[in-house]
Amino acid sequence: MNNWLSTGFHGTQNYEIMHFGFQTVINVISDQRGIFCGDNLFTYNKNLSFLEDPVFMESFQKHCTNEMDRSLAWRIATVLWGFRRGLTLEGDFVECACYKGVTARVICDNVDFASRTDRHYYLYDLFDHDPTMPHLPMIEQSTQLYGQVRQKFAPFPNVTVTRGRVPDVLAEVSPKKIAFMHLDLNNAESEIGALEVLFDRMVPGAVLVLDDYGWLDYRPQKLAEDPWFLKRGYHVLELPTGQGLVIK
Repeated sequence: MNNWLSTGFHGTQNYEIMHFGFQTVINVISDQRGIFCGDNLFTYNKNLSFLEDPVFMESFQKHCTNEMDRSLAWRIATVLWGFRRGLTLEGDFVECACYKGVTARVICDNVDFASRTDRHYYLYDLFDHDPTMPHLPMIEQSTQLYGQVRQKFAPFPNVTVTRGRVPDVLAEVSPKKIAFMHLDLNNAESEIGALEVLFDRMVPGAVLVLDDYGWLDYRPQKLAEDPWFLKRGYHVLELPTGQGLVIK
């Protein structure tokens, strides 16, 4: 059966009760296929096409080793879709912020990025956290994370991992033309700053994925980004995964 069940949920007070509720719903579904449970999303009777992609699932299972990472299957599949579209366009690829590099590594495996010597993938993050930073801390941020992520992409000479604050660091390292961009900065000011610098560099047809756009916890980003895009003639599509989607 093409089902994907994960215990990775945010904001739960008692997952045991929630799990019981999910199982109760599953028990009364007449056709118990196409169920996705995880990442604050429960749905059924869907194709879940990414589960039928053996290359995607092999790399996903290899690099997503805990329940919170495993819950991101649909989100990562969405990013991969946008990235693949970018391969048909002119320009390079950008992800701000990459955190542990899980999404980017799954993508690189799927498109055999090391062999694409004419393309470059730029990854940015602070990798560590201190109280002066405006975004919420992530559990695996540390002084060692930058080195660990660089090691993760050692097989890919055309991937550049840069440590620094976005948008400031973009003046030092960034592409002139962008075929795909993924923003996951968890902070409205930083995302608007990144858009101010990079959006005009996106080529026509390039996909932009805003990871936090649909999440209530990051609503200030939506409230800042909606008028920013509207001024330029764009409306962001909110996806059930919590992501936002824009095609340049």
